[in-house]
Amino acid sequence: MKSLSNFGLSLLVIALIATIGCSQQRSEESPVKGLVNATGNSDSETPRSQLLLNAVYGPGDPYRCYCPNNSIRSLSGKTQDSSNLSKSQNRYGECPRSPQEDIPDEITRNSKLWPLPNRDYESTRAIFESDISQSTVGRLAIAWKFRLPEVTNWGAAASNPLVMDGIVYFQDLPSNIFALDLDDGDLLWTRKGEGRSIAPNGLAVGYGKVFAAPSASGFFALDSSTGKVIWRADIQLTDTEGIDIQPIVYDGLVYLSTAPRSKKGLYVGNGEGIIYALDESTGCIVWGFNTVDSEDIWGNREVNSGGGAWFPTSVDTTRDVTYWGIGNPGPWPGTEEYPNGSSRPGPNLYTDSILALDSKSGELLWYRQVRPHDLFDLDFHVSPVLVSADIDGSERDVVIGAGKTGTVHAFDAETGHEFWVTKVGIHQNDHIEEIPDGEEIEVYPGSLGGVETFMSYADGMVYVPVINLPTTYTSSTKKMESLNGTGSVIAIEVDSGRINWETEFEEIVVGSTTVVNDLVFTSVFSGKVYAMNRTSGEIVWSFQADAGINAPLAVAKNTLLIPSGMPQEEGNSPGIIALRLVD
Repeated sequence: MKSLSNFGLSLLVIALIATIGCSQQRSEESPVKGLVNATGNSDSETPRSQLLLNAVYGPGDPYRCYCPNNSIRSLSGKTQDSSNLSKSQNRYGECPRSPQEDIPDEITRNSKLWPLPNRDYESTRAIFESDISQSTVGRLAIAWKFRLPEVTNWGAAASNPLVMDGIVYFQDLPSNIFALDLDDGDLLWTRKGEGRSIAPNGLAVGYGKVFAAPSASGFFALDSSTGKVIWRADIQLTDTEGIDIQPIVYDGLVYLSTAPRSKKGLYVGNGEGIIYALDESTGCIVWGFNTVDSEDIWGNREVNSGGGAWFPTSVDTTRDVTYWGIGNPGPWPGTEEYPNGSSRPGPNLYTDSILALDSKSGELLWYRQVRPHDLFDLDFHVSPVLVSADIDGSERDVVIGAGKTGTVHAFDAETGHEFWVTKVGIHQNDHIEEIPDGEEIEVYPGSLGGVETFMSYADGMVYVPVINLPTTYTSSTKKMESLNGTGSVIAIEVDSGRINWETEFEEIVVGSTTVVNDLVFTSVFSGKVYAMNRTSGEIVWSFQADAGINAPLAVAKNTLLIPSGMPQEEGNSPGIIALRLVD
């Protein structure tokens, strides 16, 4: 791996933890849990009923929607819905719903650009409406640079730019929001952040609005033309929870999640990850789903935390189903008082799982847990990729999931049945379910390893970015010996799970993968961007950015947008770089 300065190493530790604070793992010795039916029940579980959420306007702030009877966190592992409230239950009247339906006009008319975090609702991260290809990539040159004005302890950039109607929308880690001209990078408007994000953030754009978390403790909607605040959502958080996700907008709703991360730290206790669907016109909570299926957080609310989604949902717009990758339980591997996660006995549902939720109601349709009782911070967090595959001679709708487990899985989109699972990267001791007292073990993938960032898909192949980086554990402690990891990009056939090719790197791969015609792009932490032949994996082009890269790129027409926000040396300049084809 390329040598990094102490400055760069310290930033990398914090940035990767902040940017990808999720985890999950499946071992051959641990059974896969939780194929559920349409009621969200696994095997002999008692039925879960739809419970009500009162999310309504109240007196006071005209930009805020109030939820006077909001008790989502007491409804662990269940969905709350605001749709059928009686007058006695709702002292202000029903939560108003947006008349908007289906896909926002902005996303439809910009479908050939980059209107969503992973370009489309299926999260394929593939674009074919560009002249960038193997024969032209050598003609990419810098068109403009936009300097990001602030750098946090976690760098300056971790989210995916959006490109719509000739405008680049971007949020940096200090939570500042920028609207830039795609042609020349000129600043059209900006909105200053209200608090630094301590994990992934980012924007959604639709219905004439920009949706974002101005800090880890709030969420609002801005006018997409001016940046002025339209509404603020009233989302209840404990002091150990935060909003750290790039949202998605669909069918009049804005989808986001909380996670157990705040200024107090990561998974420090009393933190639950809750998925929310907000009304796009008011910010009212339409439904919420608590990803912790336990009233007392598996027996010890003071010590335990878990769940939540760190990365955007994927949406099947035909079925009206959202698919979510869910983070790990904590503490991991345990504490001196509670070694080996003994403060949280059992599988710790719905951590390290993939969830299928009805997009309109939040009803749990099915789930699969791939890592019960995770000890090693191995989230199953990456945005699922929705594809069609030929499974044993039959065309099936398939959901591809992955995470820090270092495993890639194919599930039936309708039922959650697992078709195949493929291990990627180095695996060592990750099958262990209990660490003996006094022993120390090295585990691959470590807590910053496996599949950390977004996959991409095209023509029957999913392209997976992999990190090989270990963590050393005892039954109650963890430490990373070094950041001198390696990485690779692996092409996997979605029909069978067979690995087609692998391209290895001497650095960790933290920039996701992106398909552009016959190329696959990725980047490594030192700031180098690579383009590979999509058929063979051969590297055909590279570019060195001004700073390290810890964010995915976007493509719009003949422009490649690179957020480079991780200064590894004093004087590095974080920003957004636009490369464009020249004659």
